Amino acid sequence: MHLHIDDFSQDVARILLQLYMNFPRPQAVYVEDISGPDQLDEAGLHGKRHMACLGAMLWLAEEGYLRYQSTLYQEGIEQAVLSNRAFTLLTATSDTDPDPALPVSVQLERATLAEQFRTALAARDSTRISALVRHFLARAGA
Repeated sequence: MHLHIDDFSQDVARILLQLYMNFPRPQAVYVEDISGPDQLDEAGLHGKRHMACLGAMLWLAEEGYLRYQSTLYQEGIEQAVLSNRAFTLLTATSDTDPDPALPVSVQLERATLAEQFRTALAARDSTRISALVRHFLARAGA
């Protein structure tokens, strides 16, 4: 897969998870919190990676996964919150088989896409993150 698609998947997972962890409270989402520090060029412009992350935030909003009040220049978005559509997708159980040794309540929590995003991000498993984001987007389109 292309590196920019892997970066996009990482950004999408981090943005959605950050908003999920604070749902339903609107909050600012900063590019540097999602994609890491940026080095401005000699003209004072942000790098391609920074702008791609900001683009992912705006794309998620245009596609109806989140709402926000305004952009914070090119630093992020303000008063962002998940849409009902995204919240429903993130809290729905996925198709993975839960560990039968765990209590049912834990099995259900671990089966959600939000929890799987969290686990994959913590493990820095880019292949899994990309697969989960594709699964999330495919479910949204169905």
